[in-house]
Amino acid sequence: MKKRDFALHSLILAFSALCLILAVFAGPLFAEENNEEIQEYLGMFNFLFRYVQENYVEDISAKDLYMGSVKGLFESLNDPHSVYLSDTEMNLLKNTTTGKFGGVGLYISKSDPNGNKPDDADYLPYVQVVAPIEGSPAYKAGVHTGDYIIKIEGESTEELTIDEVVDRLKGTPGTQVTVTILRKPDIVFDVEITRAVIELPTVKMDMIGSIGYLRIIDWTPYTDDRIQEAVDFFSKNDYSSIIVDLRGNPGGLLDAVVDASDLFLDEGVVVSTQSKIQSENVVHYSTDSILIPQNIPMAVMVNKGSASASEIFAGAMKDRGRAVIVGETTFGKGSVQWVRPFGETGFKLTIAHYYTPLGTKVDKVGITPDKVVELEPFSEEELEYLKKILEENLIKNFVDENPEEKPQTTSQFVKSLRKDGILLKDEDIRSLVREEYNRRMDFPPVYNLEFDKVLQITVDMIRSGEIR
Repeated sequence: MKKRDFALHSLILAFSALCLILAVFAGPLFAEENNEEIQEYLGMFNFLFRYVQENYVEDISAKDLYMGSVKGLFESLNDPHSVYLSDTEMNLLKNTTTGKFGGVGLYISKSDPNGNKPDDADYLPYVQVVAPIEGSPAYKAGVHTGDYIIKIEGESTEELTIDEVVDRLKGTPGTQVTVTILRKPDIVFDVEITRAVIELPTVKMDMIGSIGYLRIIDWTPYTDDRIQEAVDFFSKNDYSSIIVDLRGNPGGLLDAVVDASDLFLDEGVVVSTQSKIQSENVVHYSTDSILIPQNIPMAVMVNKGSASASEIFAGAMKDRGRAVIVGETTFGKGSVQWVRPFGETGFKLTIAHYYTPLGTKVDKVGITPDKVVELEPFSEEELEYLKKILEENLIKNFVDENPEEKPQTTSQFVKSLRKDGILLKDEDIRSLVREEYNRRMDFPPVYNLEFDKVLQITVDMIRSGEIR
């Protein structure tokens, strides 16, 4: 009986969810076009709502029945970016938009299982790290783009929404949270992270010889101002070309990326949005006033952690012929969400998709680079070595014992690992050691030309004249 009741309850909640969207939104959106059908569904929803509440074997409040229905409503969209927000979740979202909050500093996403084939070996039902915020506690703890958070304080994240995961990761600065990381294919280890006040960074800059190197970390209302400051810095150092690094940049504000793109492009389309809502069908243009001269060779570096606004920028530069795109195909998050309060609760709803100047849809596709640079994956044997290094914290322990980085000491460490049977390439071990030292710095180097192969290739393309 209990199983049957539960099944009936679930079925009715799901059906109620469908009716509820019509009850709440159909009127203003569809007017009288489908009025009879809407009224029919509203009547059915009203009947089922009352029937379940009055006849279900256990007492259930109208509020609980409503909450279950409306959550099912958004889940039925099969869109990880469209979710119903409880009052607690809505308050957390409001706190996040202030620009400062207590947390660990991660951008995360959760794939839509219905968008993957049942035999899709790449799908995992956990929250995935799009990118750690540079300098944040999670970044310093060694959490990487592509990692999966499979547990938080021992609780599986398989059934949790993104917002529920955020709720558990946020907290009072100074408190700790333990997350269990899965790094594909089967490396599992715990990371203890101390929460802190998270401030979203914007850009970092430096020179690579005569090349201006600009890393855009986030797209905020101040990004275009910071880019102008960077270009002033490049000009003082007689730059002859520019690299814009968007790797690991998960996106930000639409207006911010349009304003920033305007600094690089002459008059023309930057991005367009398409929606069922007429007011959201918008074409965003750049003006004829540019900051970076068109004769300055330009490259844009991207990877699978480049998402949303970063894909708008890369797509505009590629379609308009302003820059050569180098790296991996981007994340593929090309949708626009409304965040709306609804009483004490609220919701996020996808209402439009982004399109590049030539009309390419970004969502679930991404931007394909002009020059694809895919890093050589680890072999199965190398993954076993990496698994041992991470699970036994060998890199962290070494850096703990040797707080000052010295090439000779690192060489001795590599030799000791080889004696223990860990046969990763020298450059891979040295790169892991360098990353660990950099994570512990308040102001780590802006770039790492020694171990960053994509950057090496991009610099070579500029210096050889391949990018001009």
